[in-house]
This record gives sequence, C-alpha cells and structure tokens, in this order.
Amino acid sequence: MATTRPYRARQRPKRSEATRERILTAVHDLLAEGAFHESTMEQVAERAGISRAALYQHFDSRLALIDAICDSFEGNPSLLAVRRAVALDDHDSAVALLIENSIGFWASEEPVFEQLYGVVAIDESARNFVDRQRADRRQELETFARRLRRAGRLRKGVSERQALVRLMVITSFETYRELGELGLSKRERVKALTEMAQTELLA
Repeated sequence: MATTRPYRARQRPKRSEATRERILTAVHDLLAEGAFHESTMEQVAERAGISRAALYQHFDSRLALIDAICDSFEGNPSLLAVRRAVALDDHDSAVALLIENSIGFWASEEPVFEQLYGVVAIDESARNFVDRQRADRRQELETFARRLRRAGRLRKGVSERQALVRLMVITSFETYRELGELGLSKRERVKALTEMAQTELLA
C-alpha cells in the first residue's frame, strides 16, 4: 500500500489537467463554430467526452468556462509581444510592434473573438470576457501612453489621456473588424493603423 499511494497522488493531477484541457478545447471549438452561446453545460460535457459531473468538478458555470478561455489567451505569442513592445525605449519601434502584434492577436483567434464580441449585449459570459480583456489592454496602454508623455514623444496638444483613447481605438477588435469589412488584408490593416498611430500620437 505504501508504494501505491504516492503513485495515485501523482497521477490524479495529470488526469485532472487532461480533463480540463479537453473541456477548454471543446469550449474553444464551440465558440469558433458559433455554437457555444446556444449550448448547455450538458452539451459542453458531451462535446468534451466527459460526464456532466466531471465538467462541474472543474467549472461551475458558463461564465467560468469563458473566464478560463480568457486565461488561456495569456500565453498567446502576439499578446506577449505586445507587452514587450510597450516596454521598449525605442518608441517608434514600440508603436509599430504594438500595432503589428495587436492585429496578430485578433487574427490568431478571430472566429472566437467574433462570437464573443458579437453577443456581448446578450450573453453575460461574453460580456465578462470582453470587459476583462478590455481592462487588461487598457492597463498596458496606460503604461505606454505614460511612457510616451514622460519621454516627450507625444504630439503637441495630445495629452496622456488623449493618447490612451487613441491607442484604445486603434488597437481594438472593433477597429480590426471594421477594417476587415472594408476588405483590408491583415498586412494592410497593420500598415494603415501604424501610420495612423504615428500621425496621431508621436512628435
């Protein structure tokens, strides 16, 4: 018995993590397909190939499922690159990389973001995701606007708050989507928004 207890204690977290990953994959796929918002917790469990009870051991609501999806984006390479760009001392390069990787982030999960932003007014879980994502982005951009002001790189007449407002608009999913609806490719969106940021922000 002494030899089996440590083995079982080690294995249980691995099985638990594997189940959690299956659940998140199921939620991600349902979102990408546009089916999550009509899905019940039971249907999520079925899609993940687990029991309803097993699902509730990990997540107690649809809100918790979407919150976990938000957490999963924290390691997105484009999002990590945005955070590195904000800290650069070369502000011209920082602006270019900020825009490029913001676009890259939206493009990397566009079908999922389309679903979440598309139903934000009627789905509490989507609203929670968008509010959290927007707050995280605002925090990064507040830091960047402050650094631009302190370095004397803001255009004459542009305050730190105005810089933040412009950065929020330029890097938003709504702007990304609107430019896509105008037929601009990913590269064209990066170019247009980079030029806009340089013109509207930098001295």
